[in-house]
Amino acid sequence: MALHQVRPRILGFISEDVSAWLVASLVLLAGTCLTGLLTWSMMELFKQQLRQRFELQAEERFSRLEERFQGQEQRLDSLRRFFANSDGVSYAEFRGYTEALLPRTRAFAWAPRVLGGERQSFEQQARAEGADNFTIREVDNTGDLRQAPERDEYAPVLYLQSQASYGSPLGLDLLSDPLRRAALERARQRGGLVVSQPLDLMGVDPNLARGVLLVAPVTRASAKEPFGYVVAAISMRQLVGDGLPESGQDNLSMRVLDLSTEDREEVLFESLDPSVDSSLSAIRLLRLADHDFRVELRPSGAFLATNHSTVESLVVLGGLLSLLLSALLYVLVSQRQRALKLVEQRTQELRAREQELRGTHGQLRGVLDAATQVAIIATDLRGVITTFNAGAEQMLGYASSAVLQSMTLESLHVPRELQARAAQLGARYGKPIPTCHAMLVEGGEQGGQQAREWTLVRRDGSHLTVNMLATPMLDDQGLWVGHLAICIDITERKRVHEALAARDLLLKKLSAHVPGGIYQFKMDFNGRFSVIYASDGIRDIYELEPDVLVQHAEAVFSRIHPLDGTRVRASIRASAATLSPWREEYRVQLPVRGLRWVRGEATPEELPGGGVLWHGYISDISDLKRVEEELRALSVTDALTGIRNRRYFQERLTSEMVRVERGSGELAVIMLDIDHFKRINDQYGHAVGDRVLQAVCQRVAQRLRRTDVFCRLGGEEFVVLCPDTDGTSAYALAIGLWEGLRAAPIDGVGVVTASFGIASWRIGEGADALLLRADSGVYAAKQAGRDRVETQLG
Repeated sequence: MALHQVRPRILGFISEDVSAWLVASLVLLAGTCLTGLLTWSMMELFKQQLRQRFELQAEERFSRLEERFQGQEQRLDSLRRFFANSDGVSYAEFRGYTEALLPRTRAFAWAPRVLGGERQSFEQQARAEGADNFTIREVDNTGDLRQAPERDEYAPVLYLQSQASYGSPLGLDLLSDPLRRAALERARQRGGLVVSQPLDLMGVDPNLARGVLLVAPVTRASAKEPFGYVVAAISMRQLVGDGLPESGQDNLSMRVLDLSTEDREEVLFESLDPSVDSSLSAIRLLRLADHDFRVELRPSGAFLATNHSTVESLVVLGGLLSLLLSALLYVLVSQRQRALKLVEQRTQELRAREQELRGTHGQLRGVLDAATQVAIIATDLRGVITTFNAGAEQMLGYASSAVLQSMTLESLHVPRELQARAAQLGARYGKPIPTCHAMLVEGGEQGGQQAREWTLVRRDGSHLTVNMLATPMLDDQGLWVGHLAICIDITERKRVHEALAARDLLLKKLSAHVPGGIYQFKMDFNGRFSVIYASDGIRDIYELEPDVLVQHAEAVFSRIHPLDGTRVRASIRASAATLSPWREEYRVQLPVRGLRWVRGEATPEELPGGGVLWHGYISDISDLKRVEEELRALSVTDALTGIRNRRYFQERLTSEMVRVERGSGELAVIMLDIDHFKRINDQYGHAVGDRVLQAVCQRVAQRLRRTDVFCRLGGEEFVVLCPDTDGTSAYALAIGLWEGLRAAPIDGVGVVTASFGIASWRIGEGADALLLRADSGVYAAKQAGRDRVETQLG
């Protein structure tokens, strides 16, 4: 008889007789067509992605420039408000304020308005304040500065703060130059920030000299006309080009053009990397004060080099894959044709061996009889028993001669179990299931045939609980010819399981009334952790089911806070090494309840085979920790003002002294004492005095930096601890606090002043000496008439 009546076709439609070369050629042609289609799709996708990447980078560049323009406006406006809100600004205060504003700005200048009749007195006052040989000047034809002629009004540069100087333009009359004068006039008319037309900045590196002036008028609240101007000199090459990638590495080629002149457009900035021929471009108008600048972005050579196309690689790869696939099919088809011939030869050999297998049947019967602890029962399709081994005889008490061909497998079962199983299967499959098939039909369990617990009836009428696995028996052609049942006695095992279940139920009832969780935790000799037992209380502690912990002990450590995990593991191993009781408090991060504190306690015992077993208890102590934190906060907070008290100040001062003694930065202290506070208590009463203390604390705290520490030492005496602050900066901060108190009267009391003392840390100086010098400054301010700032700098 032939192996196959109808031989299958290759790939479902090619005859087996077709040459392998023809199959390979067809596959190669199909692969080439598919590669071409895929290449076209990839080209379109690459063009779309290239445009998206360019637009994303261009948008980021526009946003960066817009932020820088807004930053220049905000800095100059803050300088304007500094002059407008001050009675007078010295040169040192001007430099101290503008020093932090200089990044990406060439210079900041202050130019007061001076009338023609006030010129001489103004120049004398400027020289008296330290500007040697100061005079009002203008630019001559050669670009140098000369003395300005008499005019009705001047706007000379009195204060100047610049990054680098190639000749200081102090005294330059901004009204003497047409472009500068036009910018000042527009600022005066608008009453806000304006930008000049492009001009050459004075006192600036020639490479960065081309730029613009950002001008803002400074006006008092009660005046209509400004009394001066604050000016920012901006080099577009520095403002726009700062932070850009190096030449040859920038993906974008950028130009910034000025549009203020109608007849031409001046290029204020142009990238060193030239643009490439591409349809990609982006243009946007960015506004600085009252002026628009056009920014043009195009891709550079670096952009195209970074985003090169992979289409060529796809073509090569697709061609190679098509060639390899055709070669592989050639090999497979040729091998398949040879294999079919070999199968026909092997079929004859297998039939010869069939006779040999029949001889092994007797040996198999001997093996079945040797299995005395397992009952092996085979039936035909009707359920009549055809095989009953020695283990079945010993287990059920029947002789095989009394069972074979006369009893069914159904007769060995308890009828009510078969009826219940048949009803269950009938409901599942939607059709009646005979009781004779109830123990043979699969229940749909995952994994195919599964062993199931049944109760069998012995010859003497007693019952025997077994695990029975029933599987179908098939012949050589795959036809169903009967069933095979393998039974194992589980009576003793079931009794043990029932006893253990009763014990677990009792333990679960007891642990349910205990707040917290009871557990057994084991560490093997190789350091591996496992949970042996966990009560239901563990669910509230870790928000994990006890079954999950028993299966995966590391889930516990996933709940422990990262800052406590290492410490908890180390304490467990230390307890295992010394067999000492384990006790630890740590934090857990829970998905629902968030951060909680827990306390764990356990007693270890060494196991005979190596390893340690802990019997322990764990509880939630978050409420206790919360009370401790509240007590801690109350101990370092002043009850009246809400700021830190003397105890907290001593702790922080000690830690800061340790830091500066290691050479890490600087330290300054500002001490202040409210003037005539006893008079306020005597005149208005202690309730008003308390309100004055609270108002002073509120005004001082509003002007402090985030790193400063503001504390009440007692009564009307306060102190500000300034980390990483030198004496000059501390003095500037104290001046600001002093002015803030004087400028803000308190309802019902009026202006409340304070005397300030400042001390900065000296090398080798202790905390007591530092505080004593600050207190001496307060004392000196009191002696000098109060309402002032005295410094004891290092």
